Formats: sequence, structure tokens, C-alpha cells
Amino acid sequence: MEKQLSVKRVAVMATDGFEQSEFKKPIKALKKEGFIVDVISLNKGKIKGWKNTKWGNKFKVDVTINQALSLNYDMLVLPGGVMNTDTLRTSELAIQFVSDFFEQKKPIAAICHAGSILIETGLLKEKQLTSYKSIKTDLINAGADWKDEEVVVDNKLITSRCPKDLPAFCQRMIEELKREIPASLTE
Repeated sequence: MEKQLSVKRVAVMATDGFEQSEFKKPIKALKKEGFIVDVISLNKGKIKGWKNTKWGNKFKVDVTINQALSLNYDMLVLPGGVMNTDTLRTSELAIQFVSDFFEQKKPIAAICHAGSILIETGLLKEKQLTSYKSIKTDLINAGADWKDEEVVVDNKLITSRCPKDLPAFCQRMIEELKREIPASLTE
């Protein structure tokens, strides 16, 4: 039973049109390390990835956003994809879920266009981060200090630019999770 208490749980929030590699590779890396991963989305069923220039595979949703509680997770991962992020950034529940991770000082890992979801929280002032280059100005206008680096870590905010940065992104996510102590063990 003690071993179960030390297992960390990660929320990966996405909806249709997520960049498939930015979804699959972090999940694979996290599961390989023994972390539990839940896919959080707006609706039940399956969500569809975007792979190169066409629709990709479908993936099962574990928890809907209206049932997800940030207190149940040790980290939030936000894959990119223009359609995915444009939809999520208009969901009040999704933005509140992300904001809760900031407020609870839990790690958030966002790659590519996922920075546009972070903008909606209003919590980026003076944070150092990176993203896909097309949203650089949006992030700067939100008060962020944008860097052109494969991975940028500011406190517990981990960001990367694009799929080619996935190895560094996944490595930093895992390092951060291994440093974190689950809240259930500190109470």
C-alpha cells in the first residue's frame, strides 16, 4: 500500500486536433517511469490527434474536465496543436484547471501552441518560457519573457517550442516529477 502512495499522477489535457507526437511521446515517457497518466478532455469518449497534415489516431479520454480535480494530480501536461489549443483556451473549466496548477504551485509542462492556453490564465507576467514561434508575440503581450530555447524552466513551468524538442521536454518533465513530493505524503 505504501508504494501506491508514492506513485505520481499526471493529467494530460487535450481535445481534438492535438499534435499527436506532443501527446504520445510525453505519455510514453511518463508511463515508462511508472507514473500514472490520465487523459483529460472536454467530453467523454475519444479524442483525435493531428499527425503531419491530416487527422491521426484516436485516444481514449479517462476523465472529463468537469470531473477533473487538480488536487488529484502532481503535474499537468499540455500538448500543442492549433485546433486543440484554440478549443481549450475558450473553455472556462479548462482554464480554471490550468490556473489551479499555478495556484497550487504544481508543475505544468506545455509545448508548442499550448502556451496560448497559459495566456488565458492571466498568470504569465514575468515568467520565462518558450513556445512555437507563431505565438511568441502573444506570450510577450501577456507579460512573459520569451526565450528561443528547446526547453525553458521557470520554477515549475516547463515549456518547449515544437516536436523536435520533445526529448529535452520529456526529460525535464520527468526530472521535475522525481523532485516533487506527492501532497498525500506531506499531510
